[in-house]
Amino acid sequence: MSLTKDKVIYILTLRLDKESQIFFNRLREEHFPRERNFLQAHLTLFHQLPDHPRTFQNLQQLKMDRFDMKVNGLMHLGSGVAYTIESEELLHLHQELSSHFSDCLIPQDQQRFKPHITIQNKATPEVSKRLFEILNHEFVPFTIQATGIDLWIYKGGPWEFNAGFDLS
Repeated sequence: MSLTKDKVIYILTLRLDKESQIFFNRLREEHFPRERNFLQAHLTLFHQLPDHPRTFQNLQQLKMDRFDMKVNGLMHLGSGVAYTIESEELLHLHQELSSHFSDCLIPQDQQRFKPHITIQNKATPEVSKRLFEILNHEFVPFTIQATGIDLWIYKGGPWEFNAGFDLS
């Protein structure tokens, strides 16, 4: 799919339970460079989905219950830090959606899915390494819940909410 200025780019994220969203947002606000922090904390499922009625049909027809996920560690990104997520249900959801969109996924979305929530990015390697060490030292695994999926329109930095789809 080629991108043009008049083409809408959709991003699909997993919606978290309210308490977890607040926790990750706080960390992101505290550690993400302010001039680059346009978004709330999020778990990206797909970086680009087509501007096509089929996109909405596939998401509306999705039938899945809410599910728990284990936050099982931290990942150093070189210039940032993310929490890693483990969940069979999440992997199943991603595989199911991948099969619906297989003919239009960009290379980034065709790679192996490594679910994570980034709380710092675009920092210096020294700053990100220090944050990783601090958070990793005090890390204890915990559970969060997936409550839905959200479709966003990419606006060249910020995102605009477009539609939400609740998990039952």
